[in-house]
Amino acid sequence: MDPHRVVVVGYDDAELLDIACVTTTLDAVRHIDPACRYDLVLATPGGGPVTCSSGLVLNGQAVLERVRGPVGTLIVSGGLGHTGAADDERLTGHVRRLARESERVASLCTGASVLAAAGLLDGRRATTHWRFADELATKFPQVEVDPRPIWIKDGNVYTAAGVTSALDLALSFIEADFGADMARWVSRAMVTYLHRPGNQAQMSMFTAAPPADHDTVRKVADHIAASLDGDLSTEALARLARVSPRHLTRLFRAHLRQTPGRYVRKARVTSAAQLLSSTDLAVARVAARCGFASAEALRQAFAKEYGIAPSRYRAVAAGA
Repeated sequence: MDPHRVVVVGYDDAELLDIACVTTTLDAVRHIDPACRYDLVLATPGGGPVTCSSGLVLNGQAVLERVRGPVGTLIVSGGLGHTGAADDERLTGHVRRLARESERVASLCTGASVLAAAGLLDGRRATTHWRFADELATKFPQVEVDPRPIWIKDGNVYTAAGVTSALDLALSFIEADFGADMARWVSRAMVTYLHRPGNQAQMSMFTAAPPADHDTVRKVADHIAASLDGDLSTEALARLARVSPRHLTRLFRAHLRQTPGRYVRKARVTSAAQLLSSTDLAVARVAARCGFASAEALRQAFAKEYGIAPSRYRAVAAGA
């Protein structure tokens, strides 16, 4: 089996950035060391061109139905056309066939629905773009859908949140195939300052849209963001909002789908991640600034949220 043969499956209404992000990242290897390279091919139904969601057209390089193994990595792209692709039994049948002949199988974004329709995610933990996670979980209850990480590995099957997380997944493949030094060089070539571990969360509440279209919830959320080292117990937040703790919890569940306590913990961990990646503050000082009682309390919360220790997260952020 050629471990460096990569087949990317495209279809109409696929997301161009999903395809370009992973293929450009993998192709960067040969520009750094000509002795290292991937054999990349875009396979499409019938081998014809596919019109991406943006309206741009990509020419297929191989007829999906005629592609034969062995394959190093099989990657199914995502995009708004994922529903039609997942419902196409001929397409999913060939994805299933090729998966049996592939060392690694991966999906990007909503491409997870294609893998699920092919039966390749049954009994596995998988992720997809957070906007489509509920849809995937409802349609394929046999899949353990986790919308939090940017990518997940379960056996030899990888699922990524899509769009720019395709870059992170591709970097993990490069590290596995050619070593950590090559992955760092490619990361620098791609002008990405951070090779994010798979368990990093898809969304930061500090870069997301306003938390809720509700005055009380928004007021409390703003207070949390500005006072991470203060008393953010549900009782204290309820006093601020001039409602009962029970009513505040109901409001948070209705508008943010989580309790005030969970929102506070996530805010503190997210802020800690930003400080770890952007400052040289000792972990204990980061913990204090973000409202954790100790460095150990931060470590436990960080590991639970991201699946990685704060010190390791800092090392990865620094490219170490």
